[in-house]
Amino acid sequence: MSGSSTSSGVRAAFSYCVQQVRNYDYHHYLCLLELPPNMRKSAFALRAFNVETARAMDVASDPRIGLMRLLWWQETIDKIFSNKLIEHPVAQALASVISEHKVSKTWLKRSVEARINDAKREASDIPETVEDLERYAEDTMSTILYSTLQAGGITSTAADHAASHIGKASGLALLLRSLPYHAGRNRHFQYIPSKVAEKHGLLVNEGGQSELRIDSREGLCSAVFEMASVANAHLKKARGLAGTVPGEARPVLLPAVPAQVVLDTLSRVQFDVFDPRLTRGILGIPPLWFQLKLKWYSWGGRY
Repeated sequence: MSGSSTSSGVRAAFSYCVQQVRNYDYHHYLCLLELPPNMRKSAFALRAFNVETARAMDVASDPRIGLMRLLWWQETIDKIFSNKLIEHPVAQALASVISEHKVSKTWLKRSVEARINDAKREASDIPETVEDLERYAEDTMSTILYSTLQAGGITSTAADHAASHIGKASGLALLLRSLPYHAGRNRHFQYIPSKVAEKHGLLVNEGGQSELRIDSREGLCSAVFEMASVANAHLKKARGLAGTVPGEARPVLLPAVPAQVVLDTLSRVQFDVFDPRLTRGILGIPPLWFQLKLKWYSWGGRY
């Protein structure tokens, strides 16, 4: 293959990544547009990888097919780091990023392995504590931020700590927002921990098996409020580190803004995840207002 055709193929792969993020993760697409031009390619490839693994179970007609797709990505990461060619645009873009920048294999593997473990859970298997979901959020969301910082050549303990908190906040907020979707697919609330559910009267025991029930809308709202409070605490911790985070790292941490928008919208609807206002616009607010808010943070060098 000639150099020009290889270059053309890589350009097409990156264009595909941008389109995937725009189509399926629009709020993060807008965040990535605020990055310096030299960081965008890597960021879009990494976020497209997250889109691919996050959607694997949702787009599969059979859960086993979704799991196979995730296992394929697990194997693909190994192949990319072994310099093997993979005929998939996101994999090709990732390979290009990894060849040009120092990106840890650990973070990418950790991300896909967390999704594999989640996919293997039975619908009735409920996480025990909020900490379990925090770990899942860090493994799937914070790792993308860690990798984006690495690809940008940014080495900062403070930025990594902030990314950890923002990933946890973002992951928890989006899990809460997606509760009605998951309940509609399998009639289970897989992402409300059993200890939280029990505390708010949502956990029943039938035939020796614990099951979540949402007969009490008030109990559900109280459980969502408790989890949203944990997410909000992570955002506060991340922003508390802002003074020690290098300026070049702050645009990478802009996903704090959509996480805050989700939490604010939940608060506005009294933490009722079934309120239709949550699905309007971008994360529950008008698109123009979301973009202005994002620009305001970006121009101010904040997150």
